[in-house]
Amino acid sequence: MTESATSTDQHTHSAWAVGYTMFASVLLAIAGVFHFIAGLVAVADEEFYVIGAKWVFEFDITTWGWIHMIFGVAIFAAGIGILSGNVLARTVGVILAALSAVANFAWLPYYPVWSIAMIFLAIAVIWALTVHGRDITDA
Repeated sequence: MTESATSTDQHTHSAWAVGYTMFASVLLAIAGVFHFIAGLVAVADEEFYVIGAKWVFEFDITTWGWIHMIFGVAIFAAGIGILSGNVLARTVGVILAALSAVANFAWLPYYPVWSIAMIFLAIAVIWALTVHGRDITDA
């Protein structure tokens, strides 16, 4: 391959990498806000969420609220860190997205549709942050 073709190919890869990274960072920041709001509602009004069945992770609603609020702040910060191009924030973003998926799985009996949506959001973030990880560092 010629040098110009290689250069164009790398530019295309890095453009995709930057696009996916921006997508993931914005999704992560939005997920952080969603977590925080869900937690705030749980802390402010314990009657809002109604548990339908017994579940292994049956915490008090206020406890879940604080868990979601803490996750929300951390996830939002990781999203902003990724926007700034911080590689460590990408790693933290993947870890926090995975923890978010697990927390939302445990949150299923309280708000099932929302929990499933947040799990899919976490999976999308993990995919977007890991699919072109080397491309962005090669650019």
